[in-house]
Amino acid sequence: MAKRDDPETIGRRVQRLRRERGLTQRQVAEPSYTPAYVSTLEAGRVRPSDEALHHLADRLGVAFEELATGRPAHLATALRLRLTEAQRALTDGEAEHATALYTGLLSEAMDHGLVNERAAAQLGLGECRLDTGDLVAAREHFEQAERTLAEASLPARVPARRGRAVTHYLAGELRYAVYLLESTLDEINLAGLHDPDALLLLHTALIGPYMDMGAQARAAQAAELALALAPQAGDPALIARMHRSVARTLLAEGRTAEADASLAKAAEMYRQLKIRTELANCRWMRGYVYAQNGELERAEQELRAAMTMLDARRATLYSSQVSVELADVLHRRGRSGEAAELLREVLGGLSPERGAVHAAAAHRLLGIIAEDTRDTEAAEEHYVRALSLLERAGAAGDLADLCRLLGDLLRRAGRVEAALDAYRTGLGHRTAGTTTLGPAPAQPVL
Repeated sequence: MAKRDDPETIGRRVQRLRRERGLTQRQVAEPSYTPAYVSTLEAGRVRPSDEALHHLADRLGVAFEELATGRPAHLATALRLRLTEAQRALTDGEAEHATALYTGLLSEAMDHGLVNERAAAQLGLGECRLDTGDLVAAREHFEQAERTLAEASLPARVPARRGRAVTHYLAGELRYAVYLLESTLDEINLAGLHDPDALLLLHTALIGPYMDMGAQARAAQAAELALALAPQAGDPALIARMHRSVARTLLAEGRTAEADASLAKAAEMYRQLKIRTELANCRWMRGYVYAQNGELERAEQELRAAMTMLDARRATLYSSQVSVELADVLHRRGRSGEAAELLREVLGGLSPERGAVHAAAAHRLLGIIAEDTRDTEAAEEHYVRALSLLERAGAAGDLADLCRLLGDLLRRAGRVEAALDAYRTGLGHRTAGTTTLGPAPAQPVL
């Protein structure tokens, strides 16, 4: 039961309700209490017992909880039902409708001092903003949720911490995203707080930034730990997200069939749960798997389906990222003009602070297309812009390859010294590996 209010607040509430009903102190007091007791209680000079509050609630025609806390009876239950409705709107891709629902819920939860419901609404608003690509607003909501839960256990704060990390990751701040996730894992594991859902959420969130930073060994380890934790976790949506993330590590290891099977599992779970944005992300990943396997026609079909689903739900940041993958497939299918047009559209919605890694991928591909048409100047400009974005993001996994492309371009243009500088930069990123990440996080007891 929620903590009851102080005696003065309860006294004022009893007095207000009594007067609204046109009752005297004697009428609410008898037969169990005296008018003098009610007078003292209304003045806030006595702390009423549960027995006294039950008696007064019955005489005043209100629930005990409402008299003791000021909250309407069953308010928390009603809010939780409405939170489920808001979550369903979000999973259906209706981010604007979900935002309106969560905003109303947040206001009511704050008015009545309901901490858990307030945090849940703030988390929901953060996820809505992630869906629409407003990373700054999303981060603010996740930070507010973490502050709201300041007195809760660390595992209870993990969804908010993970949300903050995702905003940094999508903004291109890979190293800081990894720091947030790894340091939280260390806190949980070293304190012996074995919470399968919290651990699974953190390990799954680490796979993407690890892969983009070129830390494939750590990504594989995170995937292995996530798979081991999955049978203990209770959230089906979280398990589905894990399967989608694990597919990236399997693909990097050349295990294409296993990656496709993992994505099929995730997609089926999302279909059952009717989580449409995540289902679109599964189709996106399957398109990527087909592209890596040389099945370009199937890849184009999957990526176009993902784009249609995401565009319909106004998930602008994610649809921009899918567009880059689709442009690569179109280029490989000999439709470079169509690919270049798509990439130029995409770059209008991406920036160093919003989708830096995919903006770099767009510039890289535009550079390759420019090289194909012997426009050396434009190719170099795109490669240099991509290099700047990747260096800022710390995406070492792609930097070495980009430096090779730039070096080859400069060498063919006869600029040997500049080419050597580019090659040396690439080698530096290749040999650096993951040393800048520091020690791996402590391991959980599985």
